[in-house]
Amino acid sequence: MFKRILTLISGTALGMALGVAALRVSTSWNLWPNRELSRSSGYVKDVMRLVNENYVDEKAVAYDALARNALHGMIETLDPHSEFLEKKVHEEFEEDLTGEFGGVGIQVETRQNRIVVIAPLAGTPSERAGVQRGDEIVSIDGKTLEGTGNLDSVVSRLRGKPKTRVQVGFFRPATKQTLNLELVREIIKIESVRGVRVLEDGIGYVQLTEFSDHTAEQFRRALEHLLRQGVHSLIIDLRNNPGGLLDAAVDVVEPFFRKKELIVYTKGRKPSDREEFRAQTDGPTVSLPLAVLINAGSASAAEIVTGALKDTQRAIVVGERSFGKGSVQSVFKLENGEGLRLTTARYYTPSGATIHERGITPHVEVVMTPEEDNKLARQRARPDITDPAAFKERFGFDPIVDRQLDTAIAMLKGVRLFGERGSTRASQ
Repeated sequence: MFKRILTLISGTALGMALGVAALRVSTSWNLWPNRELSRSSGYVKDVMRLVNENYVDEKAVAYDALARNALHGMIETLDPHSEFLEKKVHEEFEEDLTGEFGGVGIQVETRQNRIVVIAPLAGTPSERAGVQRGDEIVSIDGKTLEGTGNLDSVVSRLRGKPKTRVQVGFFRPATKQTLNLELVREIIKIESVRGVRVLEDGIGYVQLTEFSDHTAEQFRRALEHLLRQGVHSLIIDLRNNPGGLLDAAVDVVEPFFRKKELIVYTKGRKPSDREEFRAQTDGPTVSLPLAVLINAGSASAAEIVTGALKDTQRAIVVGERSFGKGSVQSVFKLENGEGLRLTTARYYTPSGATIHERGITPHVEVVMTPEEDNKLARQRARPDITDPAAFKERFGFDPIVDRQLDTAIAMLKGVRLFGERGSTRASQ
């Protein structure tokens, strides 16, 4: 499982940020001792000692356990995206971004103390079982999550060895149904780029499922392939893309931007914390009419790409309002293989807009129901099945019309027609 939608600073940048932070803390401590910190830490220490010495169950209050519980509480009450990462969770987190793992294939998020599905990953057990965006996880293996819906705990319980089974209870708010599904874990291979092909009238299509270490490289290969096929416009499908690495998002849109042109910037708590991400590639800019498809499952890095292309009037955005996750998390390495993921900044589109808790509004709104969205996600995973009878036998339902994709195609056809008419008039 990609356990959270998030945008991360690159590993190199993290190393530098950690060094600077350590230097600032050290300098501040030596010159002006922080008396408030001393008082507060002393108070926490006194409480820990009282609990350790007086709680009825001695085994439950070892100092090491108390310290970790205190760290969880301190960090995880700040916002839904900051957390203390114990060793196992830290390792799983790294796997999410760079490797393969055993699981059921859903992206989840904490919303008002509920574990909510952002989107099932294409081609995974969850998608095949019919899990939909917006579903809430209410139980795992018969044990309710009420009062124990910690995201890390849920992720750990859903992960496991391939071919093992897990019973997951879902509540579907749209229909007020409770669904109990048995999912068989498998190796989850995250394919960043899918469905690369030429649609009607020379329109290229590429779907990005998330933003990881290799997404930009895979996208550029796909773009070069489509350009060799002679496409005159391009659709980038970011529906149900939960995000990922900030650097990957920047690298994906770079081919469409002039060198040094602003793509996105971040701001922390101080004005000096502003960091700008500008196009760095040399050579000619790829100049194609673009359409971007988004929905409520498009978040974080997917919103960076959408916002950059929309703000600079390079793309028509079609679909539904995006999720609205506009914060940046930095990951700091701690002792014993543990880590700290902390919200350190918010990101802004080139025009200075923040999408945090707002999302991006499409130019053309085309709303799909969760059921339609689930069926379309399964259709997109198998574009090779073109025979309706074979399709129904494979999936159990007739192919449905992708109204969002059809709208994007119509918009790009209109752009091309308008351009051709403009060129004709100019030549006269």
